[in-house]
Amino acid sequence: MEEIQQLRKSIDELDEQILLLLSKRVEICRSIGAVKRKHGLPIKDLPRENDVYARVRKKAEELGVDAAWVERIYQQIVNMCSAIQE
Repeated sequence: MEEIQQLRKSIDELDEQILLLLSKRVEICRSIGAVKRKHGLPIKDLPRENDVYARVRKKAEELGVDAAWVERIYQQIVNMCSAIQE
């Protein structure tokens, strides 16, 4: 059981890093939203979203992670960030 506890501790540490990076992404998205409002640009940018999905799918495949799952996760992240920009 010690081994499982150590592995779970590693997961907890990674989760904290993921959340810190997500927080930084949110900050940047707020800034992007301000720039978009200033210039009258639409919040949704489907070509950019599609580029993000293609990039993360490719990277997931390179890393041996299920690309479809990663894309679904990023769809949620992009939706959250679009809502933050509004």
